[in-house]
Amino acid sequence: MPLIVVPTSQVLWVRVAALVFTCVAFSVAAHGASLPSGGMADWCIFCWAFSFACTLLVLLVELFGLQARAPVSWTNFPITIACYAALLCFSASVIFPLFFLKNQHVSGETRDYRIASTVFSCLATVAYLGEVSLTKARPGEVAGYMATAPGLLKVCQTFVACVIFILVSEPVSYNQHAALKWCMAVYCICFILSMAVVVLCVGECTGCLPIPFSKFLSAYGLLAVIMYLTATIIWPVFQFDKRYHGGSYYSSNLIAVAVLTALNLLLYVADLAYTARLVFVSA
Repeated sequence: MPLIVVPTSQVLWVRVAALVFTCVAFSVAAHGASLPSGGMADWCIFCWAFSFACTLLVLLVELFGLQARAPVSWTNFPITIACYAALLCFSASVIFPLFFLKNQHVSGETRDYRIASTVFSCLATVAYLGEVSLTKARPGEVAGYMATAPGLLKVCQTFVACVIFILVSEPVSYNQHAALKWCMAVYCICFILSMAVVVLCVGECTGCLPIPFSKFLSAYGLLAVIMYLTATIIWPVFQFDKRYHGGSYYSSNLIAVAVLTALNLLLYVADLAYTARLVFVSA
């Protein structure tokens, strides 16, 4: 029988708080919020349920002391989950009130349920951000790659890319010009490589690369910055310039993609700067 170990630490309590907050958020939304099926409602429920399930898994593994038996790197897995959960809950905290509270004519009880889900979603976001803050690597501390600033930036890069994919696919907004297809290629290639880094670190497979992991990170970081720089310039030119865009109306999705592309460029620049410091300064 495995021995149950109950540590008393700040990390434990913020995980328990996140577990409770996400559970309440999706339970209240599913029980009395009278949400429509599909679309953003399902996305918000998924954000809370996924975060709850992953946090419960992390708690059970640590309470039963099964870290050594886990098929993943336990120095990388919990903080990766916490960072993704923080981003998911944050997105739900923004999307849920915009779609299901603002300008919605619903009964008082239904509105109360929706307000409660929004409040607990915000609390869950704060709890997950607290976990990330408590478990990230400190200066001079030996930790897993995902606990460092470049590792956390990789999580943010993949999340922003996923949001971009959603925005450009409904409706499809990259088929009008070859230049826009290049932008889509940039999003896909950089997302795949960033996600590959996350998977390699969490799965402890960085040694499988034919080149040193640090050199791979540096080369990929430089390539990603150059590619995103081109996309940051090309996307607004071919979407908003009247020479390439027939109408004068621009959807909010197109504007959001332009903003998120610039945001991801900044994330990749910061990632490259941190990686260069880790590789060259540390060396």
